[in-house]
Amino acid sequence: MEWVLADALLSQSRDPRVLLGALCRGEASAERVETLRFLLQRLEDEEARGGGGAGALPEAAHEVAAGYLVPLLRGLPGRLMGGADTGPPARQRRRVLRAAGAALRSCARLAGGPQLAAALAEEALRDLLAARPAPGLEGACEAAVEVLAAVGPCLRPLEDAPLLERVAQAALALALGGDEAGPSEDAVALVAGRLLPALGQCGGAALRAVWGGLVAPGPPLGPGLVGPQLLVLSALAEKLLPEPGVDCAPVAREAGPDARRCWRFWRTVQAGLAWAEDALTRKRARYLLQRAVEVSAEQGADCACAPGEGTGPSLFWWSEKKKDELLKFWENYILIMETLEGNQIHVIKPVLPKLNNLFEYAVSEENGCWLFHPSWHLCIYKRMFESENKILTKEGVTHFLELYETRVLPFSPEFSEFIIGPLMDALSESSLYSRSPGQLIGSGSPLGLKLQKFLVTYISLLPEEIKSSFLLKFIQKMTSRHWCAIPILFLSKALASVPRCKALGVEGLLALRDVLQCTMITHQILLRGAAQCYLLQAAINLVDVLCDWLCVHESCFRRNSPSSSVGLAETSSLNAYVKNLIHEYIKSPAWERGENCCMPDWFEAKLVAMMVLLAVDVEGMKSQYSEKRRTQNVLRIFLDPLLDALVKFGTNAYMPLLKTDRCLQLLLKLLHTCLLKGSGTQDVAQSFFPHTDEVSTLLQNFVMSTTESISEFILRRLTMNELSSVSDLDRCHLYLMVLTELINLHLKIGWKRGNPIWRVISPLINASIRHLQEMGSGQEPTLGTQIQRAVSMATLAKVCEAIDQKSELQPDSLDAGPMERFLSSLQLNQTLQKPLTEEDGSFSEESSSSQGWGKIVAQYIHDQWVCLSFLLKKYHTLIPTSEGEILEPVLPAVQMPVRTLQSALEALTILPSDQVLPVFHCMKILVPKLLTSCESLCIESFDMAWKIIASLSNTQLVFWPNLRAFVQFVFDPKVLTIAAKTKGQTYFKIKEIMYKIIEMSAMKTGVFNILISYCCQSWIVSASNVSQGSLSSANNYSELVLEACVFGTVFRRDQRLIQDIQTFVENLGHDCAANVVIENTKREDHYVRICAVKFLCLLDGSNMSHKLFIEDLAVKLLDKDELVSKSRTRYYVNSHQHRVKNRIWQTLLVLFPRFDQNFLNRIIDKIFQAGFINNQASIKYFIEWIIILILHKFPQFLPKFWDCFSYGEENLKTSICTFLSVLSHLDIITENIPEKKLILKQALIIVLHWCFNHNFSIRLYAMVALKKIWSMCKSLHIEELDALTSVIESSLDQVENMHGAGNAKKNWQRIQEHFFFATFHPLKDYCLETIFYVLPRLSGLVEDEWIAIDKFTRFTDIPLDTGFQWYLSPTQLCELTPSDWSQQDIGPHSGEADNQSEWADVQKKIIPWKNNAPDLDLELVFQDRAARLGKSISRLVVVASLIDKPTNLGGLCRTCEVFGASALVVSSLQCIRDKQFQHLSVSAEQWLPLVEVKPPQLIDYLQEKKAEGYTIVGVEQTARSVDLTQFCFPEKSLLLLGNEREGIPANLIQQLDVCVEIPQQGIIRSLNVHVSGALLIWEYTRQQLLRPRDAGS
Repeated sequence: MEWVLADALLSQSRDPRVLLGALCRGEASAERVETLRFLLQRLEDEEARGGGGAGALPEAAHEVAAGYLVPLLRGLPGRLMGGADTGPPARQRRRVLRAAGAALRSCARLAGGPQLAAALAEEALRDLLAARPAPGLEGACEAAVEVLAAVGPCLRPLEDAPLLERVAQAALALALGGDEAGPSEDAVALVAGRLLPALGQCGGAALRAVWGGLVAPGPPLGPGLVGPQLLVLSALAEKLLPEPGVDCAPVAREAGPDARRCWRFWRTVQAGLAWAEDALTRKRARYLLQRAVEVSAEQGADCACAPGEGTGPSLFWWSEKKKDELLKFWENYILIMETLEGNQIHVIKPVLPKLNNLFEYAVSEENGCWLFHPSWHLCIYKRMFESENKILTKEGVTHFLELYETRVLPFSPEFSEFIIGPLMDALSESSLYSRSPGQLIGSGSPLGLKLQKFLVTYISLLPEEIKSSFLLKFIQKMTSRHWCAIPILFLSKALASVPRCKALGVEGLLALRDVLQCTMITHQILLRGAAQCYLLQAAINLVDVLCDWLCVHESCFRRNSPSSSVGLAETSSLNAYVKNLIHEYIKSPAWERGENCCMPDWFEAKLVAMMVLLAVDVEGMKSQYSEKRRTQNVLRIFLDPLLDALVKFGTNAYMPLLKTDRCLQLLLKLLHTCLLKGSGTQDVAQSFFPHTDEVSTLLQNFVMSTTESISEFILRRLTMNELSSVSDLDRCHLYLMVLTELINLHLKIGWKRGNPIWRVISPLINASIRHLQEMGSGQEPTLGTQIQRAVSMATLAKVCEAIDQKSELQPDSLDAGPMERFLSSLQLNQTLQKPLTEEDGSFSEESSSSQGWGKIVAQYIHDQWVCLSFLLKKYHTLIPTSEGEILEPVLPAVQMPVRTLQSALEALTILPSDQVLPVFHCMKILVPKLLTSCESLCIESFDMAWKIIASLSNTQLVFWPNLRAFVQFVFDPKVLTIAAKTKGQTYFKIKEIMYKIIEMSAMKTGVFNILISYCCQSWIVSASNVSQGSLSSANNYSELVLEACVFGTVFRRDQRLIQDIQTFVENLGHDCAANVVIENTKREDHYVRICAVKFLCLLDGSNMSHKLFIEDLAVKLLDKDELVSKSRTRYYVNSHQHRVKNRIWQTLLVLFPRFDQNFLNRIIDKIFQAGFINNQASIKYFIEWIIILILHKFPQFLPKFWDCFSYGEENLKTSICTFLSVLSHLDIITENIPEKKLILKQALIIVLHWCFNHNFSIRLYAMVALKKIWSMCKSLHIEELDALTSVIESSLDQVENMHGAGNAKKNWQRIQEHFFFATFHPLKDYCLETIFYVLPRLSGLVEDEWIAIDKFTRFTDIPLDTGFQWYLSPTQLCELTPSDWSQQDIGPHSGEADNQSEWADVQKKIIPWKNNAPDLDLELVFQDRAARLGKSISRLVVVASLIDKPTNLGGLCRTCEVFGASALVVSSLQCIRDKQFQHLSVSAEQWLPLVEVKPPQLIDYLQEKKAEGYTIVGVEQTARSVDLTQFCFPEKSLLLLGNEREGIPANLIQQLDVCVEIPQQGIIRSLNVHVSGALLIWEYTRQQLLRPRDAGS
């Protein structure tokens, strides 16, 4: 068409100047410039054939170029390419730009010499350099690129080499972002797509300049620079890689570079493969790799990449001798990288065995060295780790961790860097540590165990000189981010498993300390503790063990002063250092002798104590056997300064205050550190201090010798008004702690009346009472008096706590002494008035830095209630039920309980939440006494206490003790009994609080555990004390046990993972030190049900109160089951409804042995009715089981059972299998019945009826029952049934010997092997293990519902009942696994495919290539985007403006994009934002032109398309429609689709050229519109694909 137009113009005039001049006049429209281009190209063609006008043509071409085209290019309005303006003006402008550029190239060729091209290039280069700083590409810059791209190929390679080099450098700088702001994407696309390929054609200097800029030395490429680099490399790939078939001799190759030999080129390709975020950049990297491999294979010459940084093999090499192996390696490599783009695990998993092959190719069998650079393999893992599909990420991490299980790989620095970088980043994802399908809860994370094995193996294979630096970097990487609890746990566990080696120094120890700080952010206490214990174990293993280090380096310790060596001539310098350390620590500086100075920091005392114990252990390690005498002497030498000072405490009243503080702090730290072992941290303590037991005993003996002096000192300090400042309150706390430790020491060795501690307790009490009495005289308070008052109250509180906890301290007589009388008459909640500022100003100075007077007052009130709690507990029998009974009380606080309880309510409003515990203890004693007479006051106390508990739910350390105290006073057995008798407001308030606690349990695990455990324990105690009526109160609160029996939340996946890992840590037992350190609080939801079940197991069915409780609970359970069934008739497996019903029937099975016939008469109909409901498998088994047990124990219910088969068949359609399953155990049911014939006859009649049912499943269950019943009939020789023998046995034989391998035979085999019919024994298997663990596991319940029997034994809050032997199953049922029966239908060869070493064929879902090279045209509209990816575009337009549903539009969009339609027409472009559209289109709208044409505009649009030559094809059934199989689509076809309901309207049918209908064979009259459209689009595509073949043939 273009040549016809040019010839027509030339026929009008043979003078080119006239024609060119005419075209250059007028408006510069796209059509005019394109016509000019056609004409110039025609003239150029004639010139090449020698037929042009030789004289005038060069001059005319020069005039057109300089006078018209260059000004035209400069004058076009500057707009960013591909910006928001993509309408007709922008498109017209692009057409003008392209046409003008092409015309300019023709002018340069027609000009008759190189001068014009060089001049235009120089001028355009200046414009380009001047426009570069401007943002984006606008105006002259865009025109300059077009001019350079046009005239570049016309420049001479040798003569114009400097110019070409400068142009190439400027273009490369622009493409790669030489400016700080960086180039726009459009700039990179324009230069790389137009200018650089044009310069590449010039070769020589231009190509060398570009290549030199690409491989110039510099820092590693960042992620933002990889894309532009690869874009440029892809554009020049054909020039930078040798042409296949061209001689590869050095002389022939001097014309251009060979990128294969440059290591920087390969690093860029690898960066694109592994680090690029966009798929297009990764595609370019794969293309360059594939192209280099193809070139190498076709050339057939050896090639090797020049060495780059580091050591190891070349990044790329080629050897003709190993061509086949190399091709196989790179073919598999590219296939894996392309497959990873799909993010679909079912496509990727079959390809992963090829990754194993890559490692086999990569390592030499001869010398074990790398043949291929390992960085190529790491690129694959990096892509897998970065996948959005977490399953693929987990697969990649697992595959990497398994590398060293089957092979030994050579050491590579890249591997170490990869482990510390991408691998550890991937390991931070918690979801990777989930269990594999089929694994038991608590069995551990497979990935976590693989990580441990991998790290141990890898570090053991590291060279010794590398090991330390690797471990240090590994630990430092752990400090670089905040880890979740699960990843940091398994990383720490892996690190602790590394064999002992002195690989870390001080820097490593500091890094481990930082990791320990990182673990503090997690709220899971057990996981945090386990991680910290493993980190400490790693420190012990990997750091120089401290005692060993001290032994070796003790000579490094020098004496600080000559005096320190006195008496230590025979000892080591370490001992002298430690003794001097203690001496210097105790010695108080002169400037710190003030009486009002603050207490020293505890940290220094802790360090000194640690150093003393370490030095003692060093002495113990010097000889093979530790000598007690030697240890005693050394410890005595160390502690002499401390003991000397402590002995003088009682006599030296002028000893500096700070010295006494330091001595007592050091004493406490020594005692606490030695008692680490006693507190449970045995393993850790023994690791640091091997001689802990011996030293602890010696230390205690030394301290006992100073007890009298210390106790006298404490007595003086606490009672003689020596504590008078705010800072002295800390000293008071210190003295009371020391006093408590001294009391414990004396109790440990045997308490004796008259010991030094006993002698100071009475004076201490009297002095404290005296101070408190004196200061209530009404005098103006001063700071000193108020501080002494607070000290006295704290002292009394500590003494009361000690007397309450240690029975040895309590007096023989219960008569009220002075302390009791004083405390009873104390004004409760009396605050300490803030003193006025004293004249010397000391208080004002202190108060500015003190803890605040409010906190002092709160502690003062708290201490009052501690004392009162002791008093009420001691004299609880004296508390009256009302205040009117005692006229003159001796102990007012005890004998006036109403006033005391009111004061308790007042205290709750005053005290902070962390100080209310003693108030709760007092309420526990008072409320039961006052519940009858002062009910409203008690209810008020319940409400106020609950508000405090609810506000504390996020405060871990305070919440649990307060909750336990709250439960103990609200749910006290006496309170429950009184409330149940009166059924008043208290009763309903308790029920309300009970449900609030249960509701809180759903959000905070462990809350319900405390409530149910306390109630059950109190009911058990009462049951053991009273024979009859002992559970009368429990009967009124059976809802609590009911809720406990069905309790359990459905956790989210992340919560379930945390629960699973916690169970794993607990199962480690003593192998994990955290289990020793941290008390198992048993806060799991399982323990709620365990507590309730164990409580129910202890009940005695012969006890009337127990019996009533059991029956009431059973009725409530059945009502609950009915309510759940009605709430949702159909429920999913493992849903909340399923779990609740499952727990209900488990509990009923536990209760069954306590049911008698009378009670079963009341509930048997409900049990049978439950069998008619469509239940999940596990519930079905439990119902069948309990029916079997009932009929076995009480055969008189058999008539009711037979009646169940008489319901209408519609009602029995799904449930009859339940009752047929019961019949399959008829031998168990009739075990105790002497006359079985009538029962067997009745059963046989019923079963035979159901054997003829039309439902296959029912027939299957009936045949199983028939087989069982008939075997019983034959064994009893029942003559009445002889007539049926031949029929029944032939039927059973036919079923047994069924031919073929169809589903019928498989299902018959399956049901007979089913555990319920083959292994399960309803009587022998009746035990807790079967009910709570085996049956849920075999029936497909989620692991959350499996309760292992060892949890029942570990839960010791409720004792074991006498029938403990029925906890465990004696049969083989517990040995079965779900796969033994539930997977039978898969076949004997299932899973073979997964075990294949390499799949024969794999899916290959990849982006198609176009001639193996991406098209780098700079157009950014849809067609050009598609062209970049090698996609061909058809001439088919699909019109879907009549379609309403987003799902149909999304599916059509995807179909149109896949088959290359040129456009999809929709009624509104807003549809692409719809979520349903996006779900179906999977981003196809980004690669397909979408046009908006509303339905009223369709007629005009169709007519416009007809004018453009399109054939309008409608998809509709009409009187004149054509069969699709008979219709031949024109190339330019427009497909009109109708509405989902109405089809194509009549007015639009008139616009159609043809109607096409799809032939149908079925009854339904129409297809879905998306399906119809897809069929026609494919038929159009198929016909277009066949046409070239037909034309060729």
